[in-house]
Amino acid sequence: MNAADRFEEYLRHLASGLGHADRHEGLRGYCTGLMLPLARKSVEPTAARVDPVHASARHQSLHHFVAKAEWSDEQMLRRVCQWVVPKMDFSEGGWWIIDDTGFPKGAVRVS
Repeated sequence: MNAADRFEEYLRHLASGLGHADRHEGLRGYCTGLMLPLARKSVEPTAARVDPVHASARHQSLHHFVAKAEWSDEQMLRRVCQWVVPKMDFSEGGWWIIDDTGFPKGAVRVS
């Protein structure tokens, strides 16, 4: 299985936790954008790169997926863990470092 096939399999695994099937394309566009060599990983440059012909419409749909669609971040993180943890091999030691700077902080102010 090549990298593109593994990526598709991973997206299918994540998408099963999104609820509505209409969110799957948003997930695909967002994850594809994260994999691209972009200087800025925000919605606008991602949309322009993922779908240059329909950049405005893609921007709107990606923004909706990221900012407004009602899917559970807890469920997504659970799906990521279900995928990643079984593939980790700590038989010779190792570390799993999680960078929490990408996790939403909510209304709590962090100094």
